[in-house]
Amino acid sequence: MTKTIEYESLGQTNTAFINDYRAAFDEVMRSGWYILGEQVADFEKEFAKYCGTKYCIGVASGLDAIVLSLKALDLPKNAEVIVPSNAYIACILGVINAGCKPVLVEPDIDTYNIDPLKIEASITHRTKAILPVHLYGKMCDMVSIDLIAQKHNLKVIEDCAQAHGAKHLDKKAGNWGNAGAFSFYPTKNLGALGDGGAITTNDENLAEKLFYLRNYGSKKKYENKYVGFNSRLDELQAAFLRKKLVKLDDINNHKRKLASIYFDNIENRFVKPSRKPENHDVFHIFNIRCDKRDELKKHLFEKGIKTEIHYPIPPHKQTAYKNMFNSETFPISEEIHATTLSLPIAIFHSDGEVNYIADCVNSFK
Repeated sequence: MTKTIEYESLGQTNTAFINDYRAAFDEVMRSGWYILGEQVADFEKEFAKYCGTKYCIGVASGLDAIVLSLKALDLPKNAEVIVPSNAYIACILGVINAGCKPVLVEPDIDTYNIDPLKIEASITHRTKAILPVHLYGKMCDMVSIDLIAQKHNLKVIEDCAQAHGAKHLDKKAGNWGNAGAFSFYPTKNLGALGDGGAITTNDENLAEKLFYLRNYGSKKKYENKYVGFNSRLDELQAAFLRKKLVKLDDINNHKRKLASIYFDNIENRFVKPSRKPENHDVFHIFNIRCDKRDELKKHLFEKGIKTEIHYPIPPHKQTAYKNMFNSETFPISEEIHATTLSLPIAIFHSDGEVNYIADCVNSFK
């Protein structure tokens, strides 16, 4: 195979939707209503139905979805929120921007998700919430997490940014905690053509407050009930997302098929993602682990295969947060960050390409 296999190409990803997008653009443009119109309202209903929740609130980004969820819960200032130590930095930033303090807990080395067995040791009288992150498209053990939350009277905000359509025990991401925070960043399985996010919930009062908070604290023009934000899902992005939502299960199934090729063909000397019968994984990311990760990445690049690292630096090692975690060490997180490599698994990748990638992985010595 001589051509370069891109890790991601948003142009190729969205080619299949181009006619639908053009029609959506024309509809929005001609409507003359570009902020919080019918497209957003209809998408909120459709996405809530897809997730199995009563409510969906469209916001400007996945980061804002975390911030607004925490704000709407009225947690006390500097409340502690438990977050996995290997999460993407937006999770940490969301907690901080909401006026809370992130407390890092190690993940399970097999699932890469927060380890429920380690959560209770980090709970103090200041702990008010848990932010489980469904990393790479695999849901956390939400049964165990919800039991811990009930025992200690904690709120649960799911970070579903990589888990659109993922399930744990046939219940979808965003339908377990007090709220679910979604991102529609363009690379997501359900990606927009720009930034966007949403919050799902079954709590009517929480949903009502979030509808206010995302729009300057207002639902009626010039009347402000809360100190709010400007964080609204764009009308045009909502129109695009409605078109793609119809095909989300097809997208997820294609990625699951490609993942099966990796599972069947990559040798077991490389650490592949764990699979559990109670989970329906959607493989936003397919990662493997290798002690010689950087050499493997170079090897694949020389074979025409582009890869990514999710993520090269753990949160507690980031310069911006060097004083926050008081030189704490998180060896499991550090091992994951040092060895993980993400292989191509986009909607436009073919079975043949993924078989070739698996062969090239196996050829690494």
